[in-house]
Amino acid sequence: MAKNIIYAVFLIMNFVLFAQKPCVFSTNITDSLGVYKATKDYIVHERIFGDKANYVFLSLIKSNETPYLKLQTIQKSKELIKVYCLDSSSKIYFQLTNGKIVTMVYADAENCGTMIRLESENKYSRVNSGTFMFLKGSFEDLKSFPISIMRIKYGIDTLDYVMVKELKSELTNENYFPENYFIDFLNCLE
Repeated sequence: MAKNIIYAVFLIMNFVLFAQKPCVFSTNITDSLGVYKATKDYIVHERIFGDKANYVFLSLIKSNETPYLKLQTIQKSKELIKVYCLDSSSKIYFQLTNGKIVTMVYADAENCGTMIRLESENKYSRVNSGTFMFLKGSFEDLKSFPISIMRIKYGIDTLDYVMVKELKSELTNENYFPENYFIDFLNCLE
């Protein structure tokens, strides 16, 4: 019985150690004010249908010793785009495959994004981003279990995104693995 438990722990440790991806930082600064690191933006949702496109990106930030999650959404359409505002009541919920729900709280000022008119494409584009704080004790579950659903609670709206095992992006023509985002990249904050 003890051998089986030790073997199971060994397998889980190997899975976690070898599942992690190398850290690619878009920003990595150390100066007299401290340390600031941000991982490259990573696509976790992409939907293109007709003239409309929606993208959701995540990146991890470590500012001195405090870890954050940066969320960025981009919407494109020929029609005007609905506004989703992030405010002090905003949260991100991650439902993991083990059934647990991990909550992150918004850490920035109110933000309704920026609307840009793309004359060359005859489209509108709305870009919104915000920073969320990890709650105490959430790292272990995020490192150990894939994400099944991400829920973003805006000021008055809520949007759900099903996290898929693999996403072939039309935007970048690369493969992404949204459900394993934290398993693969949380080590970048250590």
